[in-house]
Amino acid sequence: MLRHLEQQLAERDAQSLRRHRRIAETACAPRQTITTYDSTHDGMPRELLAFCSNDYLGLANHPLLIEALAEGARLYGVGSGASHLISGHSRAHASLEDDLADMLSPHGPELRALTFCTGYMANLALLTALGDAQTTIYSDLLNHASLIDGARLAKATVYTYPHNDLAGLERRIAACSTLRKLIVTDGVFSMDGDLAHLPELLALAERHDAYLVVDDAHGFGVLGAQGRGVLSHVGLRSERLICMGTLGKAAGVAGAFVAAHRTIIDWLVQSARAYIYTTAQPPAVAHAVRASLRLIRCDEGEQRRRHLAELVTAFRRGVPEVLGDLLSTRGWQLAASQTAIQPLIVGSSEDALAMSAALESQGVWVPAIRPPTVPSGSARLRITLSAAHGLGDVERLLSALKSAGKDME
Repeated sequence: MLRHLEQQLAERDAQSLRRHRRIAETACAPRQTITTYDSTHDGMPRELLAFCSNDYLGLANHPLLIEALAEGARLYGVGSGASHLISGHSRAHASLEDDLADMLSPHGPELRALTFCTGYMANLALLTALGDAQTTIYSDLLNHASLIDGARLAKATVYTYPHNDLAGLERRIAACSTLRKLIVTDGVFSMDGDLAHLPELLALAERHDAYLVVDDAHGFGVLGAQGRGVLSHVGLRSERLICMGTLGKAAGVAGAFVAAHRTIIDWLVQSARAYIYTTAQPPAVAHAVRASLRLIRCDEGEQRRRHLAELVTAFRRGVPEVLGDLLSTRGWQLAASQTAIQPLIVGSSEDALAMSAALESQGVWVPAIRPPTVPSGSARLRITLSAAHGLGDVERLLSALKSAGKDME
């Protein structure tokens, strides 16, 4: 076993695919002190300007949320002590679910919310509970790993359709003979930053008596009126919509939720193993998320979303100026994204690692994303912007990209 695993690790090294962890010595923020232990780092802490977190609104280190977490611990203690169906479902959890249902009520009638410890668990719970042997799941090729794994674990028949290929999906779903059908898609695709064609997908679902599952991990809090997410952004409302969202990205804390018609939520409570058989999230965390939702929905949340949009515009305007030659001669591409996720697709894993290392040498932290997370030949720098960044931070990033790009010419 050990010899086999060592060989597999060596092969990953040879293909520039081995992953390494870093240790964050300070809070999630644009400037973090990081320690890295690998063959190219000496293990000394250093401050980096980070463009890699999913803290899109810059709330992860917000003083009000820090105080809310402390208040939650004073009220409810540290741990929940059991699963939700035993004794772990606290008033904090119940109130958070009410707050989420109120926030997302424009998405559909009789909507309720159910909270989970992580988005991964929420997607596994959702798809395994709904994906029985009389169901077909239609999953976008670029969906998040949690959706892919949830579909694999379900008893349903699974069909993976090419990214945003509506015509091909409709041909396949029109020929479906199973009793129930689920169309499953990211709302904002995490590695590309583009949006699913949700109005068209919902229309297709309505024509063929299907339900539409939308993973809104990267839209909730950022897009739509009061940060309600991608469904609000495109103006959709239907009882056929099932929305999963995370609470550790734009919301800045931790956890996840599923929001859907009350009957679907009731069924998840009865049958979703990833919900039933796990200890509930610490109630103090749920208490802190409630404070986050208030920030997201108030004027401060709106100001942060406007500022983030300004940063995205400034970054996209600057990239062709600093990387013009490489974009034309080497085929590098800035993905067509208007969200906080701004991937620079460079192709090879070696180029992605080299660019990431060159940026880090200038004190800028941008991760290289490689297969199997993204398709072969599409390795990239996954640049993420946060409302906690300033325009000066974006200018420094562009300057570092220009310098790193010159080394690649």
